[in-house]
Amino acid sequence: MPSTRHALDLDQVVDIGRVASTTGDDCELDALIVRLHIETACRRGGLLALTVADLNVEDCLVKLREKGETERWQPVSPTLMVRLVEHVALRGGEQATRRVLRYRSGRPVGRRRYDYLTKRIREQLPWAAALQVSAHWIRHTTLTFVERECGYAVARAYAGHSEPGGAAGATYTYVRASLPEVARALSLLTGEPHPLASSTPAAIGPETPVRPGITTGTV
Repeated sequence: MPSTRHALDLDQVVDIGRVASTTGDDCELDALIVRLHIETACRRGGLLALTVADLNVEDCLVKLREKGETERWQPVSPTLMVRLVEHVALRGGEQATRRVLRYRSGRPVGRRRYDYLTKRIREQLPWAAALQVSAHWIRHTTLTFVERECGYAVARAYAGHSEPGGAAGATYTYVRASLPEVARALSLLTGEPHPLASSTPAAIGPETPVRPGITTGTV
């Protein structure tokens, strides 16, 4: 049965960012979770598995480990990288846990945090409840934006999808997108330059802060 999931519009993404960053018992943590999903289009498992060793601060990359034991380096904005490093330092550093996302006590975040965040978003946004919005809707939204702006090959690389088989796979060998192209797509998404981007595009929207007051209007 075909999925009914589709890309969210700008106002809906802004609403999700507002709820995450202004309600609940840990606004900073939830804002980071939403921002990571918007920028990387990662799956839930990839975000939960993120460790301090997976942060390449100089090149603004995070290593994502997702289903099928796949691994990839994914660009993030300099703003988000700074917030991730600060988050780790202020919540116990590497002595508390290897995981990047953690509670104030230093305990690593698990799937229950997602349940809590998703429940809160659906309670406060009737349209989100009607659609049964989850983190995967954000992935769908980001990848739709990248495909429209940068083409199929870049969207496929951005998503971390494996290479297709058969004749399609042979063609993909010649049109595979590079990491600088993925970084450029991220810059289009956030309106913020990235050190690995093949060129610096014009901003699509305002710079997006991560702390409470988050504005997700760049998607």
